[in-house]
This record gives sequence, structure tokens and C-alpha cells, in this order.
Amino acid sequence: MEEQTLRYKRVVIKLSGEALSGKEGGSGIDTAMLRATAEELRDVHATGVQIALVVGGGNIFRGLRGASEGMDRAQSDYMGMLATVINALALQDALERVGVPTRVMTAISIQQVAEPYIRRRAMRHLERGHAVIFAAGTGNPFFSTDTAAALRAMEVRADGLLKATKVDGVYDRDPVRHAGATLLERVSYDRFLADHLAVMDSTAVALCRDHGLRIHVFRMSPGNIRRVCLGEHLGTTVSDDM
Repeated sequence: MEEQTLRYKRVVIKLSGEALSGKEGGSGIDTAMLRATAEELRDVHATGVQIALVVGGGNIFRGLRGASEGMDRAQSDYMGMLATVINALALQDALERVGVPTRVMTAISIQQVAEPYIRRRAMRHLERGHAVIFAAGTGNPFFSTDTAAALRAMEVRADGLLKATKVDGVYDRDPVRHAGATLLERVSYDRFLADHLAVMDSTAVALCRDHGLRIHVFRMSPGNIRRVCLGEHLGTTVSDDM
């Protein structure tokens, strides 16, 4: 596809850690799923989209779960940040194996394995055609990787925030508990927040609302990221352009 056919020129894509494990609630990294994810992102990169990624760490360690089991919340969140670094390094290796030049930038200092996050340097990497993976969340406890994705999207001036997840999009009710739940093709930021539609962290959605950044929530299936970037409507669009 030619570049002018793209809906977005620069995106931040939020991937869950579980997406790399190959199954919901799974642990560890499944090499086949890692390779498939890298190939999907290679196809997106080939369209000319500038790609930044934020990957969670829930397949290795989830800070909220540690806190719920009695750990100090800040300590468990820092452990979760380190889990995201492991996933980021694995994804970098997989992307480079399929020919996508990739940089990992972390919000906490681990200079032996990744660059520190510097906004202008991240933007330069993107302009040069590198995929950039933002690891370690915001570098602060008590903030989710959803919020980190929204924050980085603002900072690097992304055109959209894409959340590839385990469901088809945002529903008016929990589809697991309610068989009659309806998929919402479009929803405003305010309704998302007022109705507590929990597919994405509310802090992240509020940040996107305040800065007018469009969010797409869709199922992580082969070809879907590319289809969204090329303008096809999938899942749910969260914005005030109703």
C-alpha cells in the first residue's frame, strides 16, 4: 500500500503481556506467538506506519496481583516494570529477526540492555523507520501500562492509540457475564468513563480525552493491526467524533 492510503502515520500499539504467552491468563513467552506477533508488526511496518509499542508484563508478573496478596504495592509495581522489560527485549529480538529495526527504551535505567527513554530521541528513531518499544511503564508505581501507552502517545505525537486485546472491542456490559452484551462501534470518552467500561484503564482514557487522541480497541488477530492502520473499521473507536 502507498503511504497516502494510511489512516495513521504514527501509532502507539498497546499489547498485553498475555498476548505473548499465547493464551488468556497464560504465563511465560510462547515463541510461536512471539514470532507471529513480530510478523504481524512487520506487515504493518511495511505500509509506512511509524510504530511504537507498549507491552505489558502480566505473563510474567502483575503488580496488582502481588499487592492483592500482601506485597507492598510500589515494590510489586517495580517488579511488574521489570517484567515488561523482559517482554520488550523478547519482542525486539523477534522483530529484528523478521527484518524490522527496533529500539527498546525504558523508563527506568537499565543501560546495559536498553536505552533510557528520551522523548526527542524516540521521535528521531521513529522518523528513521525504527520500531520503538517503550518498556517499564511510566517509571512510576501505581500507573498501568495502559496509562504509559497514552502518555507516550502524547509525547511522541502519535495519531492514534491502538489497543490489541482479547475481546472484539468495547461492550456495553461485560460479555462474559451478560450474553446479551452489545459491541459498541463508537463510544465517547465520557461515556466510557461514566459507564466504567473496563477494557482500558480510566486514567489512560481520561488522558486521551483531554488531548483528543483517538483510541481503537480491537481483537488481537492476524492482520487486524494493519487493517486498522489502513482505515478499516474494526472493534471500537473511542473519541468525541461521534
